[in-house]
Formats: sequence, structure tokens, C-alpha cells
Amino acid sequence: MIMLQEGEKAPSFRADSTQGRMDLDEHLGKRPIVLIFYPKDNTPVCTRQLCAVRDASEAYARSDALVLGINPGSCAEHREFAGKFGYRFPLISDEGGRINRLYRVGRMPILPFLGQNRIVFVIGKDGRIVYARKGNRPTKEILQAVEKASAT
Repeated sequence: MIMLQEGEKAPSFRADSTQGRMDLDEHLGKRPIVLIFYPKDNTPVCTRQLCAVRDASEAYARSDALVLGINPGSCAEHREFAGKFGYRFPLISDEGGRINRLYRVGRMPILPFLGQNRIVFVIGKDGRIVYARKGNRPTKEILQAVEKASAT
């Protein structure tokens, strides 16, 4: 399975989150969107990754970027995780893996029991993906992509 690539139209979805029901259609084409697919709540790398987002919240806000964390965990697990670390951005519950399939994220090949692959997508105002990278990406790199997304 090859993840969605830059230039492709971003699929819309509706899902439950730590901040209620999220409908991506309400934001597509209006503002930059950052989708962070991460394997599991309360694991060291995932915690560092999302804490970096939390710590850069002002920079994301300057670009009016919507940041969403997504994994197969339940909303209850996400609420506990978000509360523990002070995440003010929504964490999406993708328990059935529908969003994972839409974006062709897949599962971790070496340790599939840990969850899905770690991938960051940035969607431009035109609704197309301007950035798609695997791994725990540096905040500076993501924010540069958000700037690009603001211009599209």
C-alpha cells in the first residue's frame, strides 16, 4: 500500500475526536490542515511528536492551520492522553481504520501490533496534499509545508 502523495486530492471524513464530531469538509478548501497519523497513545515517540505540536501551537495558529492527530485508539484513550499532556488540538479516533485506508497509511511492517504507520500530511487551501512524509518529522519542516499550504 502506497500512502497518498503530494498533489492528490485529500479525502474527506467524519469521525469522533477529543473535541466532538469532526467533519473535515468544514475545513477543506478554507485553511491548511495537518494530519498526523501516529501509532499509539502514551508511547515515547508518539508523545514527543505530539508534544512538539503542542509546543508550536502559536506557529500553527498564525497560519490558521487545523492540526489533527489520528490513530485507532478510542476517544476515551485519546481524552486521557490529551489531558495528561495538554494537547489542545483534536485527536481523532479511527477505531475501524477507515481514515487509515482513505489515506493509505497502512500498519507498521516491523511491529504491526503497535498500530499504524507514522505519517504526516499537510493539505493546502485547494484541498490537495502539499506534503506527505513518513516518520516523526521536524516541526520546522512541517511548518514550512504549512506556509506552502497557506499559499495554495
